[in-house]
Amino acid sequence: MKTMLNVALPKGRLGEKVYYMFEMAGFPCPSIKENNRKLIFENQEVGVRYFWVKPSDVAIYVERGAADVGVAGKDILLEYAPDVYELLDLKIGACNMAVAAKADFVDDRKRTLHVATKFKNIAKKYYAGLGRDIDIIHLNGSIELAPILGLSDVIVDIVETGTTLKENNLVVFDKFQPISARLIANKANFKFKSEQIEKICRSLEKQTENL
Repeated sequence: MKTMLNVALPKGRLGEKVYYMFEMAGFPCPSIKENNRKLIFENQEVGVRYFWVKPSDVAIYVERGAADVGVAGKDILLEYAPDVYELLDLKIGACNMAVAAKADFVDDRKRTLHVATKFKNIAKKYYAGLGRDIDIIHLNGSIELAPILGLSDVIVDIVETGTTLKENNLVVFDKFQPISARLIANKANFKFKSEQIEKICRSLEKQTENL
């Protein structure tokens, strides 16, 4: 029986795209396409086991060794700095980390800047680089509301098309970090399953050349 490679896939459209890339790399698992609520799927013939997890949890499964490899957004890797190998930029799920505010916002550097975000570490690092004194307001969702209701001066969040910002009369002041999906691996497991992981890496890299 082949050694099983455990792969953590992010739930949702991104995960479906990633699965098809793995399938093209020679690691198909037909049962994953069935319409059911199962979370774990395996194909013993090719030696692969996939499981669906919340996108923000992929890095935890990989860092802790429950998954050998997985796909996580660069935002998660920057925010939580998991101890994993970042093997490849898959060039999908592309967007930007950005600062946004109401159109009439003017930064008064004489006072503390109030920043609403769920990415507090990314925001702290960005503003530390600018030498700016900030107060972080940690929110988990509907971040666009914060400057509209006067809770914050600006927000730091992921911007894809910018439609949500425009609809809420906010504008982007700075796009400072490109974000995309990355292939990551558990450091210890990589040593034992390097042949399988490197095979996947080579194929995925070829596929990304066309993106």
